[in-house]
Amino acid sequence: MSIAFAAAGTRLCCGPQIAMVDLYCYCCVSGASTMALSRRRLMGMLAGGGAALLERGAEPGQIAELINAAISTALTARGAEAAQETERDYRGAHTVGLRRLATGDYRGAVAFFEEFVKANPNDAEGLFGLAAAAAHTGNLARAMEAVQRALAAGLPPARFVAGPRAWLAPLVESQAFQELWRQRGAELVHGPMLGCVTDSAARFWVRTAAEAQVEVVVSTSPQLEPLAATAAARTARSDDFTTVLAVSGLRPDTAYHYAVRVGGKPAFTGPYPVFRTFPPPGGKARFQVGFGGGAAYYPPNERMWDTVLSHKPLAFLFLGDNIYIDAPQSPDLQRYGYYRRQSRPEFRRLTAATAIYAVWDDHDFATNDCIPGPAVDQPPWKPHVWRLFRENWNNPAYGGGEKQPGCWFDFAIGDVDFFLTDSRYYRTDPRQPKPSMLGPAQKQWLLERLKASKATFKVLANGVPWALGAKPRSRDTWEGYKEEREEIFAFIETHRIGGVVLLSADRHRSDLWRLERDVGYPLHEFESSRLTNQHVHGKVPGALFSYNEKQSFGLLTFDTTKPDPEVTYEIYSIDDERVHAFTLKRSQLTPRQ
Repeated sequence: MSIAFAAAGTRLCCGPQIAMVDLYCYCCVSGASTMALSRRRLMGMLAGGGAALLERGAEPGQIAELINAAISTALTARGAEAAQETERDYRGAHTVGLRRLATGDYRGAVAFFEEFVKANPNDAEGLFGLAAAAAHTGNLARAMEAVQRALAAGLPPARFVAGPRAWLAPLVESQAFQELWRQRGAELVHGPMLGCVTDSAARFWVRTAAEAQVEVVVSTSPQLEPLAATAAARTARSDDFTTVLAVSGLRPDTAYHYAVRVGGKPAFTGPYPVFRTFPPPGGKARFQVGFGGGAAYYPPNERMWDTVLSHKPLAFLFLGDNIYIDAPQSPDLQRYGYYRRQSRPEFRRLTAATAIYAVWDDHDFATNDCIPGPAVDQPPWKPHVWRLFRENWNNPAYGGGEKQPGCWFDFAIGDVDFFLTDSRYYRTDPRQPKPSMLGPAQKQWLLERLKASKATFKVLANGVPWALGAKPRSRDTWEGYKEEREEIFAFIETHRIGGVVLLSADRHRSDLWRLERDVGYPLHEFESSRLTNQHVHGKVPGALFSYNEKQSFGLLTFDTTKPDPEVTYEIYSIDDERVHAFTLKRSQLTPRQ
């Protein structure tokens, strides 16, 4: 470890840049973790002798033990502070302790989580962190006590097997945990997650406790007899113990029941999950699709997924900030964020019965309002974040694949086409000339696909708002990319593309916007991004309607069977209250003559 003086402009070993003069930089041996402390705070934490040594400019080695004690004190204090902040904003409550785990500072993690669970004795995530950290310090008795308390608080046993596996190896390999796992374990750790549904096919994503042979069986009968289709595949360690099973030969617009078997054994018993295949391509139909973003993990709000499921949408679109990670250089922290959500029974019920489609935004790609630049592999963490994203979703495509990574794709339900875009991977600085949010390859793909579409409605979804003014004084939305936004809108008008509807997320509320155009037709934007977030964004002038009183999601009802096809946007609260409804007819989305 080392102690050094750092001045403004100094870049710390973990990445952040010092913004003020005269900080001590405390680094662990690996150089992977940094805590920056002001002189005043460090002096206050150290005993008088240690402070005197620092004042005399002593060598770091002379006071290493004192610094360790000071850092431990700071982490303990931070655990107490985090415990007090839990009710206000849960998403960051465990961050300091988790980062200690991720960087191998297990004693620091224990100090943090011990203090945290004192104030929150039934917080399952705090107990999870304590169990992992205590096992690494050799205190298996304390670790198993935390495990039992976490299970009593509702944490599924599979959370400890899912991982991150490096964090949990000493615990999971212990005899005490192995005995518990024999009694309460389940080989299907996460999933099934339904995706890539068409009128005749579907795919099922799963994660298992270890590499295993997995089978899915599909039937129109609740008893699964006779079978309509089967598929088998093997989960792989190289894919974080996941696989995707694809079935085909299904009938359009038909309800199917299915079961998953792991190693030849049923992963769960009936009643089995049910999903519905899509209407025939290009055919007129009536159906519902849910959408939203802003899904920070907060246990009391996880009931949102049951609220969504109660409407039985054919599909659900996750439009970014689907989890909050903010750690692009730490695969373990990214995986932790996914595992936490994927383990929730409410989320598993929704994703087992609803076709899921997902794109990222800043918090599940990198960090707040990130501008990563146009390169495929710079910063170097980009391809790794992309591969990890692929391990955890069930999309029909992921941008342009290995040579052109991203998360954009399109799909269709009947005669409605959906285009989901990637607003982060290739984003350039909006302060530079001709900035781009999409990058040239994705933009070309989008324009070509829009032009080729013959669908009645074309839903263009993006992770950030299209409406100027949706996020005042910010260039993070299309406000910072007005030229590119105009290029897309002008293309729609030049090629007389009718039926375009805009979706977005990012703002922690649900909005309805009307974007006036001199030619073509007014564009309407439906925005929703407070699925489970505690944090709220205020309402802003210009929206036709805005709602932020409770968590909410958007529900789209398409009916193209009518003489004048229509789409209705409804906003529902987490308590299933219908807050607002707005209907657009296809005739309103027809280019002017």
